[in-house]
Amino acid sequence: MLVLITYDVNTETAAGRVRLRKVAKQCVNYGRRVQNSVFECILDNAQCVMLKSLLTDIIDENVDSLRFYYLGNSYKTKVEHIGVDNGIAVDETLIL
Repeated sequence: MLVLITYDVNTETAAGRVRLRKVAKQCVNYGRRVQNSVFECILDNAQCVMLKSLLTDIIDENVDSLRFYYLGNSYKTKVEHIGVDNGIAVDETLIL
């Protein structure tokens, strides 16, 4: 299923900047960045639970926020993009 993950991490402190980098790194491991704090991830249920747990452990719930949008398997009819699209589509095969 396609899961859109967005986050807002307070970076007023050094600890906040560290949290921001950790959140971004985990999201990169599971999907592709489509905007600064927005990732598209193709995940199965187990991966979704794991990533949600990892991210929840990183953030400070008193000053940061996470949002998960579950777009399901029929996401191609639910996502419209206009403008520059840098990168490989989240569901395309990457051959190195």
